Amino acid sequence: MYELIQVAENTFYINCPSKIGVYRVSNDAVWLIDSGNDKDAGRKIQKILEQQGWTLKGIINTHSNADHIGGNTLLQTRLGCPIYSTPMENAVIENPILEPSFLYGGYPFKKLRNKFLMATPSKAHDISLANLPQGIETFPLGGHFWQMIGVKTPDNVYFLADCVFSETILEKYHISFNYDVTAFFKTLDFIETLEGTLFIPAHAEPTEDIRPLAELNRNKATEILDELLNICLSPKFFEEILHSIFEKYALTMDYGQYVLVGSTIRSYLSYLYDTGKIQAYVENNYLMWKTITSNPSEK
Repeated sequence: MYELIQVAENTFYINCPSKIGVYRVSNDAVWLIDSGNDKDAGRKIQKILEQQGWTLKGIINTHSNADHIGGNTLLQTRLGCPIYSTPMENAVIENPILEPSFLYGGYPFKKLRNKFLMATPSKAHDISLANLPQGIETFPLGGHFWQMIGVKTPDNVYFLADCVFSETILEKYHISFNYDVTAFFKTLDFIETLEGTLFIPAHAEPTEDIRPLAELNRNKATEILDELLNICLSPKFFEEILHSIFEKYALTMDYGQYVLVGSTIRSYLSYLYDTGKIQAYVENNYLMWKTITSNPSEK
């Protein structure tokens, strides 16, 4: 764990729970793509940089989930490096309380204010204004989070953040976090068109062909949508739906899973509503969800 792996002339990654990209701009200088999940990750990254004799010139955060920005604060404090991301992600990077607040839908109680859902603050800048290394390209990867981006290095290596998850993760957890399901499907279509030497998702093994993994993620999302339609053949309120999903996939409820899976299921319900497959209505002071099987006006 935290092994530095070279995959091209100047492109490396650090193998850890959320893979960290490293691009070498000169013999003694590098940029990072994400920074790991906490200050310990930051320490390990700093140690790797020192062993290689590298100076850290900057960090590109693909998005603001705590496991991708957790090393920011330590590295920025110790090494003085600038950090860049997109505007909405920067809001969370600088104010990490926004992540558990968004997931929970209110002020998060103490059990949710932990390093897995809330990093420490760091100062971030708009990536559109960054003087990035020559040849580095960024591109939107909508769906998983607010304004997530991917990064392509001049070695034709793509870092794909959290737009896809490994088959192992999908088989174990089934429901990977998604904010915007429409954008998620569009991103899967997009990455299948890319031509590259290597594709490195944060939570899957590097691959020369991203299309099979994209299809696996698409199929799992479609399966969940179909399951929700089945659950809601009779009217259900949200907690009933969430309970049914946990039972269906033999998931274990805890505080973190409640907000992560719960937020994702709400996004799936929004997608089904917006595509005309499910309806929502208030009855007896419950917001009810019901699959549309005939006349949309019928409950």
